[in-house]
Amino acid sequence: MPPAGVRDKLLFTPGPLTTSRTVKEAMLHDAGSWHFEFNDEVKRIRQRLLAVAGVSEAMGWEAIPLQGSGTFAVEAVFATCVPPQGKVAVLANGAYGERMALMLRQAGIDHLVLRTSEDRVNDPRALAACLATDPAVTHVAAVHVETTTGILNPIADLGRVTRASGRVFILDAMSSFGALPLDLAEADIDFLIASPNKCLEGVPGFAFVLARRAALLACEGWARSLSLDLLGQLKGFERNGQFRFTPPTHALLALARALAELEAEGGVAARGARYQRNHRCLLAGMARLGFVPYLEPGIQSFIITAFHFPADPRFSFEAFYQRLSDRGFLIYPGKISQVPLFRIGSIGRIEEADIAALLVAVEASLRAMGLGLPLPR
Repeated sequence: MPPAGVRDKLLFTPGPLTTSRTVKEAMLHDAGSWHFEFNDEVKRIRQRLLAVAGVSEAMGWEAIPLQGSGTFAVEAVFATCVPPQGKVAVLANGAYGERMALMLRQAGIDHLVLRTSEDRVNDPRALAACLATDPAVTHVAAVHVETTTGILNPIADLGRVTRASGRVFILDAMSSFGALPLDLAEADIDFLIASPNKCLEGVPGFAFVLARRAALLACEGWARSLSLDLLGQLKGFERNGQFRFTPPTHALLALARALAELEAEGGVAARGARYQRNHRCLLAGMARLGFVPYLEPGIQSFIITAFHFPADPRFSFEAFYQRLSDRGFLIYPGKISQVPLFRIGSIGRIEEADIAALLVAVEASLRAMGLGLPLPR
């Protein structure tokens, strides 16, 4: 870690992200997890999370924060909201869809996986055919932005297919919530899972689920876990305003500040516009250097972009990564098993000027490695 007074390295990842100084400073306070002032703050956070999604408690929605990473909250939905004889259809075109299948397998929940390749979006027609021929399926689960590659899946189409067949729709919106507009009613979402340390620009420590209240109350008695019992967590808030188990107090204070900064920036539309500017700047600069994106433009999100390794045999990702790190920039390795890629995020408290500085460091690192520019394709 850098010494006091030295700027942290900039994070060009899908999260955790570079955060504002004021979000960090919000964590310089201690809070009693049982105290009414902290519980009032948690209540406000829950209401503000619903407002980011354009819904409210009066409209029949609940926001339930849960200790742990985003993966914990996805698993909590499966552990709480799938009935004992239920079956989940998972749409997978990357690591996080596959992780859903792994959770279900570990929990002994019946499921099937509708796979597409990592450069193709989830297929609503394949989902419709599956639901028409397999009446045992009760739930559908998908990932909005699959950060394995940055692909943007057609959530509204998947939601309509799911609702038309009378099934429950679960959406991992971890890397999109707060930057991509999402109409929960149009997409027919029943359970949306997200995290503070992505586009909300908070810090890790907990995740949250936005749930249709009626859908969650219907899960009474199904929970397979004590700590991951989503309905139990909601009942705890309704009983005394508290988490059932020790909450991440400092991370919650950070999110309260981060939500205020999201509102001050102009909300989801304004934040998404900033990220889009970052993304356009990144694409143009990387193209000038000779890098080729993995995905076609029509399915590429502005959250994170995967790039092919250069064809030059002298390129070493490990050496490239280290040189960028030495210059104060952290990027992300790829998660594709067959295609050598690396990824660069456009989200967090970064601006076009930060992208431009990264591009200067990328060029300098390549030249230091002895690679000619532009790179061979």
